[in-house]
Amino acid sequence: MSGDNDLIKLYSGQILALATDMPHTDRLTEPCATVKKRAPLCGSTITVDLIVKDGVITDYGQDVKACALGQAAASVVGRHVIGCTFEQIEAARDGLKKMLKEDGPTPPAPFDALEVLRPARDYKNRHASILLSLEATLEAFDQAQQSACA
Repeated sequence: MSGDNDLIKLYSGQILALATDMPHTDRLTEPCATVKKRAPLCGSTITVDLIVKDGVITDYGQDVKACALGQAAASVVGRHVIGCTFEQIEAARDGLKKMLKEDGPTPPAPFDALEVLRPARDYKNRHASILLSLEATLEAFDQAQQSACA
């Protein structure tokens, strides 16, 4: 029963609030790139559309089918991704990985709100879902930079 209580604590009100108030949930009609990624362990999926101009994300859309933790991460990413460079997204992804896997520092601004997911570090089976939005965004950004549209 103790494990159940720990899991209930993990799904804090702040995480649930983020999960239910996700921005940019409409897919883009003419994206520079689209990437769909799946976390094999839990089955969470995310599809990311984005437009990149002059090395920054100018528009973003996401379709998220994930647990509340994956949704909360996608919510934070969606709030801050427009105007970001590849390097900022990469630093956020790397920072989130270190925070979850090594109890490292909070990811850098503007993604420091991902700190809310720190309690998930003890739930390794949830890490892939939490990282999904940043992983998909990085892959889409890379594709956009290689296309004529960036």
